[in-house]
Amino acid sequence: MSRQTALGSLRFFEAAARLGSFVQAADELHVTHGAVSRQIRLLEASLGTALFERRNRGVFLTAPGAQLRDAVQQAFERLDAALDAVRQPARPAPLVVSCEPTIAMKWLIPRLGDFYQRHPGVPLHLYAAGGPVAFQRDAVDVALRRNDFAWDGGLHVEKVCDEWIAPVCAPALLRQGRLDLSAQRLLHTASRPAAWAHWRAAGTDDGSSSDSQTYEHFYLSLQAACAGLGVAIGSIFMVREEIDSGRLVAPLGFRRDGSGYVLLSPLPFDGDARRTTLLHWLCEQMGSALPAP
Repeated sequence: MSRQTALGSLRFFEAAARLGSFVQAADELHVTHGAVSRQIRLLEASLGTALFERRNRGVFLTAPGAQLRDAVQQAFERLDAALDAVRQPARPAPLVVSCEPTIAMKWLIPRLGDFYQRHPGVPLHLYAAGGPVAFQRDAVDVALRRNDFAWDGGLHVEKVCDEWIAPVCAPALLRQGRLDLSAQRLLHTASRPAAWAHWRAAGTDDGSSSDSQTYEHFYLSLQAACAGLGVAIGSIFMVREEIDSGRLVAPLGFRRDGSGYVLLSPLPFDGDARRTTLLHWLCEQMGSALPAP
């Protein structure tokens, strides 16, 4: 009998010896009763000794069978221990996070290194999208959104922070350190068409201009502002890097616009440590970017 055949027969023998039944061994191994009997006969023939006594429809271990059973069980236990020792732990499933494209590019992705360093056991998979979320269709776990649309009332919602906005422009557009909006081209975006109206509603009238240009996405209007093409309304989270580097300035300061960011989930946050970990990290990171009171 070859080593491969012997190992296969020993699996059948161990199950039959442990259960005391060829029938139960067949059920456990998902084979027929005849297959168990055949494998044990082959093993007995190769060893030249009977391993079971067959009487009254029952099977009973012989002395050599009991000796072999103990040795096989010990060997299988050692094999199981060795397999557990070398088996790579299963990688946790990533948390699929849907995020508005501009905030994903301009704020979230540059900070993911900090998240992974602090939470290496919570892998994230980003899905760039805005507005309503098809959680089941797109296999999304949580969604970071600004609360400017109506969502399913069955969702679990946690507030992350308020939105702060300001007119932003390249430093070259300032005159003696001041920004005269009435003399500038105002850059609009189709993804936030009421951004300038929200700015004016949040504070005093800083002037206006009839010269304007509209871009399809928020990100494009901010890039146009960096290029000196006019003044755009920027979220503090989306222009933080450009302001810190001096590419953009916000001379009129930031104001709350009445909206805010929330984390949406179809499942409760307190039932999944990954969700609560991400929520707490987002609250901390976005909170640290806000203007000092």
